[in-house]
Amino acid sequence: MNPATLRKLHRWIGLAFCVSALVASFSGILHNVMTWSQPPPPPAAPSGPALDFAAVKLTPSEALAKLPPSTNGAASARALNLRSIGGRPWYVIRPAGHGTAQYVSADTGEVDPKRDAIFAAEIAARFLHAESADVRQSDFLTQFNREYINIFRILPVYRFDRDDSLKTRVYVSTMTESVTRHTDNYRQFEANIFGSLHKLNFIRNKTARDVVLTFTTFGIFCVSLTGIVLFFVTAPRRDDRKSESTNPHPIA
Repeated sequence: MNPATLRKLHRWIGLAFCVSALVASFSGILHNVMTWSQPPPPPAAPSGPALDFAAVKLTPSEALAKLPPSTNGAASARALNLRSIGGRPWYVIRPAGHGTAQYVSADTGEVDPKRDAIFAAEIAARFLHAESADVRQSDFLTQFNREYINIFRILPVYRFDRDDSLKTRVYVSTMTESVTRHTDNYRQFEANIFGSLHKLNFIRNKTARDVVLTFTTFGIFCVSLTGIVLFFVTAPRRDDRKSESTNPHPIA
């Protein structure tokens, strides 16, 4: 290709995609800033008060037998934990073939289907160093949304809000028995800017968003490629450099 044509092509492609390159570079800077201003997601580690084993009256087999037949609890369980919830020991049972955790009191044998939300509220309160009454459940997510995005991976989760000046909120998984995300208005403002610039989250349709991202990234690739080609195509030849060195002041 003629160098003049290649230079013109590089210039116009660069002009067409310079906004995308600027946005991508700025969002990259913002991402580094966010790693300083925002802590990483909390570690998925169980928390809670020490268990009073003297209060445990039921064996795991007896607790499984307390579950209704619809959960197949008497047959087997995928997992069984013993946790202190509300100051009492509870078995957290995940029966085979049933995705919902079942809660059986280890001292009375009571089965409480609402204990999962109570357990989540205690996890949120402990994380925020607050009383359970100071946090309120505002949502239960079974799919990701614009704030709790797929990088957090774990579903389902409860959302709890604290009515402070920053509107602090946490997302809690009773499966991992931990907080999976901690945010507030300021942190979410940063995250929204980053998501809009770097991921084009303002485009709601994922297919359309992926097409635009692929097109703009390919445009930046073309700009870089034509720049490299232009560098070598327009580089002075060895004979020309030798001629200039032997005759630095040519006669006009």
